[in-house]
Amino acid sequence: MFHGGGWWSYIRYDEERDRPQVSWALLRRVWDYAKPYWLKTVGLLITIFAITGLSLIPPLLYRDLIDKALPNQDVTRLIGLTLAMVGIPIINAVIGLGQRYLSATTGEHLIADLRNALFKHLHGMGLRFFTHSRTGELMSRLNNDVVGAQSALTGTFVNVVSNIITVIATLAIMITLEWRLTLLSVVILPLFILPTRRVGRVLREVRRESMVLNAKMNALMNETLNVSGVLLVKLFGRQADEMERFRERSGQVAEVGVRSAMIGRWFFMGLGLVSAVGTAVVFGVGGYLVIRGVFTVGTIVAFGAYLTQLYGPLSAMSNAHIELATSMVSFERVFEILDLPLEIEDKPEAIELADVAGRVTFENVSFSYTAGGDGGAGALGLTVDHSPGSDNGRSPATPAIVSSRSMTIEDISFEIKPGQLAALVGPSGAGKTTITYLLPRLYDPTQGRICLDGHDLRDVTQMSLVAAIGMVTQETYLFHDTIKANLLYAKPTATQAEIEAACQSANIHHFIAGLPDGYETVVGERGYRLSGGEKQRIAIARVILKDPQLLILDEATSSLDSQSEALIQEALERIMQERTSLVIAHRLSTILAADVILVMDEGRLVEQGCRAGSRSAHEELLTRGGLYAHLYQTQFRHAPDLVA
Repeated sequence: MFHGGGWWSYIRYDEERDRPQVSWALLRRVWDYAKPYWLKTVGLLITIFAITGLSLIPPLLYRDLIDKALPNQDVTRLIGLTLAMVGIPIINAVIGLGQRYLSATTGEHLIADLRNALFKHLHGMGLRFFTHSRTGELMSRLNNDVVGAQSALTGTFVNVVSNIITVIATLAIMITLEWRLTLLSVVILPLFILPTRRVGRVLREVRRESMVLNAKMNALMNETLNVSGVLLVKLFGRQADEMERFRERSGQVAEVGVRSAMIGRWFFMGLGLVSAVGTAVVFGVGGYLVIRGVFTVGTIVAFGAYLTQLYGPLSAMSNAHIELATSMVSFERVFEILDLPLEIEDKPEAIELADVAGRVTFENVSFSYTAGGDGGAGALGLTVDHSPGSDNGRSPATPAIVSSRSMTIEDISFEIKPGQLAALVGPSGAGKTTITYLLPRLYDPTQGRICLDGHDLRDVTQMSLVAAIGMVTQETYLFHDTIKANLLYAKPTATQAEIEAACQSANIHHFIAGLPDGYETVVGERGYRLSGGEKQRIAIARVILKDPQLLILDEATSSLDSQSEALIQEALERIMQERTSLVIAHRLSTILAADVILVMDEGRLVEQGCRAGSRSAHEELLTRGGLYAHLYQTQFRHAPDLVA
């Protein structure tokens, strides 16, 4: 296979067989992030040249000491050389501090820019992406991979440039000292190239495997160490099982770490032996030439010092592109996410909604959760974990796909006029939650269109659409912060008086005022220090503070006590006044008050009734004797209703 080319043919074959994926496009993209810090980068290069130049002086001082100062008993020269030997390291150390400052500030700010871009892009991704991704793996990209990218800039870049400069300068000086010994030193170069190319390729593969395994371990920690995960584990007594899963994944991470350490150790042990052989040969031949009087003892001492400065950078240079490729793995993984297309984004000519009246129309709307694939998560390996004990990648707010049909909802058409209350009713899995997710454009319809005040939602800016809509879901999410901070999330400029007025409307002010820290009370992760009813009323107060024209509500209160249920129902009736409201209705009182009733079943709108004069939508649907009449007889009629 390698006839006619010897060792060099083998090196070329090995390189081409698995060439690291570092392209000019990738390097240019990294440079785009470095451009704002070009002045610091230039300063960094200057310090590299300075440190490298100063590091080449000491061997010349040794030669002068041995060949001139000592034989001539020149005390003045001896003192000068001694001071120089002390001064050069001090100057180098000071310049090294400057180099470290420049590399650290450039690297930290550049990585902050990269992390900010990644965070912004993730928040721009559609909900579909997050329902197919595990949070722990995304956190790994934001933390571990970005830190790895920083190491590439602050470590690899400086090392590669320093090695190149050191090798060139050292070889130049060595040639001037003794060209024959220099050639002898370079002859063993193939012994450096062979192992560095092969080991470098293996190390790059191990590095990527380590990142993947760390991401999986982070995902498991994120799933099981939040409040919801811990609660589930404890309730089902699965602590031992989860410990075993974590032990397995942490063991895999440890195993990869050991492999990486041992590969590196064997590699550098081999290089050390090669360097020792090269040094011995050079000193042997050089010593013979000294005995023959070809050059002085000082020259061979200086030459030996330069050998130590040559072999290390030489081995690194022979593997420079491998080292660079390995360090670029982190950038590749970060750019993988930045390159994912946004499933939902504003059109260039998108309009700003203003003075929203609240007219909602669905025109032949069909939607499938599978039509958009996995939102790009699969391309990153952020696949759903189907292993025992996992949450299968679904967040609590993610609607289920109700059947094997291709569409989750199909050919839905209805209209809600400004100020009307529309009640969505139907059996579980009928597609009600899907409709509420389409209106704030968490997903886009697969077919048809949704309009607000006659504007297709895809033609308006997402920010103006979100500003017009307030949504209270069945599961309330609160940040691990104070009650006040959670309320201000809806309106950061709200005054204390506005906050208290919203809480009074939501029937939660007196409860908050009775707490030792009042509105400064920390609610805990996901608000777990509060009861379900208290969290829901805070969520209602948050929407009241936002003051949207269009409300989307899931009024499910089946898990609450009767007092909390009554307080929430009263707050909901108050908030729905003079607003267009779309409510997933579970209570007869809401259904009776509805201007429009939309009856869903298996993803289709099977019935709809509208208030006409003195006849309610409820009465109209009852007379039809269809699905609504059946639901009324089996669910609503005998259900307790605290707010009539």
